[in-house]
Parts: sequence; C-alpha cells; structure tokens
Amino acid sequence: MLIEPTLRSELLAGQVAIVTGGARGIGGATATTLAANGARVVIAEVDQAKADETVKTLNDAFGADTATAFIADLAAPDACNDLVAHTLRTYSGLDIVVNNAGYAWDSRIHNMTDEQFQAMLDIHLVVPFRLARACAPVFRAAAKADDETGKTRHRKTVMVSSMAGVWGLDGAGNYAAAKAGMLGLMRTLAQEWGSLRVNVNAVAFGIIQTRFGLPQSDHEVIQTGGRTIHVGMPAKQAQRLGIQIDQDRIVTDQEMYAAKQLPGIPLGRTGTIRDAADAIFYLCSPLSDYTTGQVFPVNGGARGGMS
Repeated sequence: MLIEPTLRSELLAGQVAIVTGGARGIGGATATTLAANGARVVIAEVDQAKADETVKTLNDAFGADTATAFIADLAAPDACNDLVAHTLRTYSGLDIVVNNAGYAWDSRIHNMTDEQFQAMLDIHLVVPFRLARACAPVFRAAAKADDETGKTRHRKTVMVSSMAGVWGLDGAGNYAAAKAGMLGLMRTLAQEWGSLRVNVNAVAFGIIQTRFGLPQSDHEVIQTGGRTIHVGMPAKQAQRLGIQIDQDRIVTDQEMYAAKQLPGIPLGRTGTIRDAADAIFYLCSPLSDYTTGQVFPVNGGARGGMS
C-alpha cells in the first residue's frame, strides 16, 4: 500500500466516496485511509495505469468490491456528471466527495500566460464547482429519503486547498488564486447544503511531500486539456533551494513521500501524505458532523507566508 493507515475501523462502513486525483500522493493516501475505515472508493484519475494499480491494491487489501476507477480528464465539460453517474451505477449511492485533483503550472505574474492562469482555475475551482453541481441532486434526494425514514445522516464534501490560498505564493499566483476561490466555494456550499446535512469543509495544506516537490522531469508528467505538463519545481527554483537535479534518476516513492527537516516550521519538518490523509479523513467521518464551512490549516504550525 501507499501508506499504512493510521486507523483501521468500520467508521465509514456502508459509505461511498469519490476521491479525485485518488491514485497517488495525497489522493492515494486518502483513498487508502477511507478504504481502511470501511468506505468504498471511486478513484477519479486521468492516469489509467496508476488508477488501475491503486484499485488493485485497495481491493487486495480491503476486499474485492472496495475500489473502482473512473478515468477522465476532469476538466472536460461533462466529466463530473459522468463521474457521479459512474459512482451511482457502481455503488448505488454517494456519501463523501474529496476534491483533491490538481497540479501546479508555475510562473511569476509578469511571465504568466492566459492559458496558465485559466488551467489552474479549471482544475482547482471549476472542477469542484461542476462536481458539486452534479452531486447536488443526489444529496437532495438522499436527505429527503432520510427525512422520510426518520434517519439523521451526514454526508461530506472536502476541498483540498492550500495555505497559498490564504497567504498567496510568489511564483504561483494562478494556483493561489484558484485555491482561494475554492475556499469561497466551500463556504457557500456549507450554507446552501446545511439543511441537507452535508458538511462542507476545506483543508489548507502547507508543505506536504509529494511528487510536486521534485524537480521537473520527463518521468512525472500530466496529460490534461490536450497539454503535457511537467509537474514539479522548475529547474531554477530547485537550484535556488539547493535541490540536486538529475533528469535520468527515478526517485522512489519512499524518497518522494518522506518528511524532510524544516527548521522554520514549529514542528520542525514538512508534512507527509499520511498527515494529509488523516486530516481529510476526520472531515469525512462522523467525528466532524457538527463542523461545516471551516478551513483546517495542516501546516506544522507555519505562519506568515510559508507554504
């Protein structure tokens, strides 16, 4: 498995979750954690091979019907509608949505193209909006059915945002703007969906060790919107941070996801994908039934612009 879950339980037994970008990194760790606590998980991904690998891993670990993959470029106009339809066909319900899919396409504002700016809005803000719109009739029907049978049941939506959306981020104004917009969307949904007992919250991550913290290379690319995006830090940024660049070296998952010492953070280290997944899990679980419209910073105590 990508991680060993902090907790294994039946806390989410009988519930169905969508995790966008759920094959690797924070999304993969989240899918694993939700499955380890009883949920069935739809992994929405653009990478067929990685999605199939994660689905097989989760089904082997937690049962044959635990996970399924939905393969699409989520920024395509009908993808979110199709994702919800696939979930209902496969599992006959929907209880949890984790809006995690995303990537960075960095540049300072004076060098940034319209395409770069729009791409970040599309994946980090337009996709969560479209997915919420597609989920709305499902959640309304479920709340009505619960009321008719006298049940009190909460459903959950979690937005994976960033401290960049709170503080801004030098060299990534497009990403910061999109992540800030995500928080406005989250707070609005929390108000509109409260009567449906849908809790809507966000996590705002600081530095979490993922493939996006590596120097760009041909080994890590995303195909989206007809473009090939090399994920990770541009070479100049990596050099400024003293990170060695070796285009031929393939970094192992163990290296990629390991916490690194960071003296400027009170807890003294960067975050791990398990740290991230545990925070998301709390907001997906019954433990957060009286929490909605909130932003949870998960950043080791960093303050004043570290992200």
